[in-house]
Amino acid sequence: MIIGQSSPQQAALLAKAGRSTLDDVFRRSVTRRADAIALADPPNAAAVTGAAPRRLTFAQADRMITAVAGRLRHLGLQTDQIVALQMANTVDAVVALLGILRAGLIAMPLPLLWRQADCVAALNRVGARALMVSGRIGGVDHCELAMHVAAEVFPIRQVCGFGPGVGDGVIGFDELYEAQVPEPPPAITRSVNPAAHAAIITWDVGAEGPVPVVRNHFELLAAGAAVTLESRIEPSAVILSSLTLPSLAGLGLGLVPWLLIGGTLALHHPFDDAAFMAQCRAEQPTVAVVPAPLALRLGETEALSRDNGLKTVIAAWRAPERMASSPNWIEPAIGFVDVPVFGEAALFAARRGGNGRPAPLALGPVTAPRSAPGALQVIELDRTPAGTLAVRGPQVPRFRLPFELDPAAKPAFAVGPDGFADTGYPCTVDPASHAVAIAGAPAGSVGVGYRFGERALAELMAGTPRKLAMGGF
Repeated sequence: MIIGQSSPQQAALLAKAGRSTLDDVFRRSVTRRADAIALADPPNAAAVTGAAPRRLTFAQADRMITAVAGRLRHLGLQTDQIVALQMANTVDAVVALLGILRAGLIAMPLPLLWRQADCVAALNRVGARALMVSGRIGGVDHCELAMHVAAEVFPIRQVCGFGPGVGDGVIGFDELYEAQVPEPPPAITRSVNPAAHAAIITWDVGAEGPVPVVRNHFELLAAGAAVTLESRIEPSAVILSSLTLPSLAGLGLGLVPWLLIGGTLALHHPFDDAAFMAQCRAEQPTVAVVPAPLALRLGETEALSRDNGLKTVIAAWRAPERMASSPNWIEPAIGFVDVPVFGEAALFAARRGGNGRPAPLALGPVTAPRSAPGALQVIELDRTPAGTLAVRGPQVPRFRLPFELDPAAKPAFAVGPDGFADTGYPCTVDPASHAVAIAGAPAGSVGVGYRFGERALAELMAGTPRKLAMGGF
């Protein structure tokens, strides 16, 4: 990160980032706000997973995270092995992911719409050793799905599940909420900066199909800090997020800002209008995180209302080319922050001004908060000779999977000698103002709510059986 004369809030965020892991940042909030509510389930959790809604204080969440980490190590998983998750957007998913990291393992959240063929291909590719699921999500029995996946992935030795009535062969984790004394994991010692160590793997989608993207703790904290600073999220704020974990958007807009501010993260499993309205009334969120098209529609309802205590709406643009032509934000009393998300490559945030229009993008450094004295440079934009957007900054993933089984595999994003990574998004640049206009999705992919590999779609239309993987929120 490039640091100017930072404000006290920026200084606090930066102090947490240097050598800190995501777990280190969480533990600081446990020390500071042990009895405050850290995590809250959606009110319709029983309809989604069959389990009653949970509300955990920081102390309770910390205890459960330790219990999850201890059990994973007790099952024989070794440092830096990969644990995949396919879980509903609930408290269980957050404590599971943080438990994996506390155990010294690497977390790999999988998109919820992936089914058996998608999961098998991904787990085989990276050599994952365990799979953790919500027992049921809606009408899908994910324990049964996980067992079928494990039968096809030789390295998988453990299938773990949250929720009531997990099936035979699945190791239940719900009981850990009631365990008297959680068994802690062994201490993890890193020979290098622990923040620079691989933490979470997400999946992008290219022309040939899914692409694994690995980020370390610092890169994830940098992405979350960009959103937190531009959105002016106050310490101890209540964040209501409808973005799931298996993407940079879900991590950088919801989970990591919550860790940085030490507030409350209220989780919404997308998308139930009545449940979302009920959460707005019950949780009184100060920040709502939703996909941009939905945010703009909700702005015309009572859901996103300052009467509920709402101060900021963070809108994720999975198709950033649509941001410039979006409708105006009509509620001036509530801040609206656009976050263009360039697949799994990078994201940044831009708060709308008084006219309600999206702030224009321009080549060069992007700071947070924008136009503020001593602002933090969070990313830099450039245009490649091929006419695509390139990004440079601390959140850009810089290394390939060290545990990649395919020695011919390419890194997720090619980073040049100048530090710029090509996102693949075509763009045009105004020669006078240097304003950037995103012209569409990367070549070889098609966006229909989710992104699909163009070749996979063509083969499907031609009647050729093929796995159809997707990427999105």
